[in-house]
Amino acid sequence: MIEYIGYIFIFFGVMAFVVSSIGLVRMPDVYTRMHVGTKATTMGTLLVIIGAICSEPTWIWKLIILASFILLTNPLSSSVIARATHSDGHTLESDDLKEVQK
Repeated sequence: MIEYIGYIFIFFGVMAFVVSSIGLVRMPDVYTRMHVGTKATTMGTLLVIIGAICSEPTWIWKLIILASFILLTNPLSSSVIARATHSDGHTLESDDLKEVQK
């Protein structure tokens, strides 16, 4: 039974990857693509890892280490990408706050 629950987690993780890939194509600018690329893939990866833990419980410590590494590095990489694109001079496609800042 727990193995089937693991397969369900893996399925939802793969679906998060699919949504993320569609979002990467559909989003208008670098910042929103970066957001979709890091947030949805982090969730998808963690769901796949939880599914793998349910399917193969003997790998639990290796998968927990992998999940903690992903949770620590994905936000950092997202921040580095955002900082690099901002210093490169990229702007948002639709900046609703421009009028408020004036």
